[in-house]
Amino acid sequence: MKFLIATSILILTAISSLSGQMASAHASSATVKPVSVPAAPQASGKPVARVNGAVLTDRDLLREMYNIFPYARQHNGSFPKELEPGIRQGALKMIVFEELVYQDAERRKLTVSPVKLNKAVADFRTQFKNPEEYRYFVKTEGGGSEQALRAKIQRSLLIDLELQQEIQHKAAISLAQAKAYYDKNPNQFRVGETFTIQTISILPPDKATPAQLKDARKKAEDAVKQAKATKDYETFGVLAEKISEDNYRVMMGDHHEVEGDKLPPVVVKVLLTMQPGQVSNLIQFEGVYSVIRLNAHTPARVKNFDEVKDALLKQMQQQKTEQLRTSLDKKLRSNAKVEVL
Repeated sequence: MKFLIATSILILTAISSLSGQMASAHASSATVKPVSVPAAPQASGKPVARVNGAVLTDRDLLREMYNIFPYARQHNGSFPKELEPGIRQGALKMIVFEELVYQDAERRKLTVSPVKLNKAVADFRTQFKNPEEYRYFVKTEGGGSEQALRAKIQRSLLIDLELQQEIQHKAAISLAQAKAYYDKNPNQFRVGETFTIQTISILPPDKATPAQLKDARKKAEDAVKQAKATKDYETFGVLAEKISEDNYRVMMGDHHEVEGDKLPPVVVKVLLTMQPGQVSNLIQFEGVYSVIRLNAHTPARVKNFDEVKDALLKQMQQQKTEQLRTSLDKKLRSNAKVEVL
């Protein structure tokens, strides 16, 4: 589940959800999907579930399926055969959860202010390309009644309001909590030794003859002389593009940052004797002749808190959000009558 962090985004997401999935409680807070006419010939309004007597139909189910797998709209509304059962099951769980949340919001007498509702309705209308598209939506989703459509928008806002109160606000993680987790789990933030390198490599032919090996070595030794004459990353890279025979030649010989345990031991042994900016002597390994430029060496270490805090805060909040959502779902279901038809 994803939750909204600003009232304006909340409203836009809620009304956008109505077009692709009425009252989608897990719409993205960063993306507002445009309105489009659902391609759903298989949806007829047939009941698929009852939640405390409230009927959910295959139209509700299909909207959520498209919300989960929007690419289906690009393929005449069809879903990949092997994925459809899982998509359908996930969508059914979500629309039942949303209905439970809505009913609980009603029970708690949560309200949406007229100003917020009016703005949501107005914003919703602006998403349509033309009046005809809007009228079609009112006809299919509101039974021709703008008041019914307004009620659907209000329902969506009430769902988001309850989720804000019961999950989003409670899922907030403080910097102090993140730091405490970081201090308790240092190994999770440990990174191995890395080397940032460029290479020029000469590759003898497969099953090379002694003469071919001799020629390859001579070519490699000449490459070493030229490489040692380069002055910086740029000139070494240009030379790599010109004479190197490995796949990195098209990237100026640049391997970027490589973990030490992914390099041949003989290469690591040489790199550990070098300083950034130095070019190695000829190295032979696995039938390849190489000369290497070391651009940077980072010893194994534990990343400091400032490096990881943003990602850690996001991860911890996502985990807490899911825990709260699962708990809320379990709580609401415990006192509900849910029938899958």
